[in-house]
Amino acid sequence: MKTVVHKADSRGYANHGWLKSYHTFSFAGYYNPERMHFGVLRVLNDDTIAPGTGFGRHPHDNMEIVSIPLSGALEHSDSMGNHGVIRSGEIQVMSAGTGVTHSEMNHSKEEETKFLQIWMFPNKRNVEPRYDQQKIELENTTNDWIQILSPNPEDDGVWVHQNAWFSMGRFSKNKEIMYKMKEKTNGVYLMVLDGEIELNGIKLTQRDAIGITEAEQFHFNTLKDAQLLLMEIPLSL
Repeated sequence: MKTVVHKADSRGYANHGWLKSYHTFSFAGYYNPERMHFGVLRVLNDDTIAPGTGFGRHPHDNMEIVSIPLSGALEHSDSMGNHGVIRSGEIQVMSAGTGVTHSEMNHSKEEETKFLQIWMFPNKRNVEPRYDQQKIELENTTNDWIQILSPNPEDDGVWVHQNAWFSMGRFSKNKEIMYKMKEKTNGVYLMVLDGEIELNGIKLTQRDAIGITEAEQFHFNTLKDAQLLLMEIPLSL
């Protein structure tokens, strides 16, 4: 098993007033030639949007775009005619394909919204754009993974044009947790949303992340109660 560790304080940071954003990989004004992507995972932004503001209408194409609110709510509108609100405890996906424009605004006029913005390179280009959002059923599950994204429309969670599986989980202190790859050639990018874990002798705390390759499965231990996001993705573009 090989690993690469990205500590929370090593990320790029931008403060635009209305938006505060931590960039795991090179994005906008943050450029690090050693942090361009992890396999097909191109963007992992940890965003905080001020009340009553947000991302105005802008274009995307040929990218799988995933949003996971951590607190608050996002109001989404796009050129496909979709309009709605995605809240903490839900996941949103948009396959940009041949091209789409959209906006993402803080739905609240009083409270901040915090969310993860994730982009993946697709395995099919120029597909018909599509949009979906679903609830993440974490409330009644502890010490187990909940699948929130896959390549298959029939599986749990949303689906994408990529051989990727995302899972989230809440885990109690002093537990040994295992994950087995869906595809042996894939890698995993694991982010600690909250809490503390130890993996391969490495301690990881809030917003720390680790990339794992050349492993068919792996184990880690929780040092505190933890909430985790796991992204199993192809390593080859």
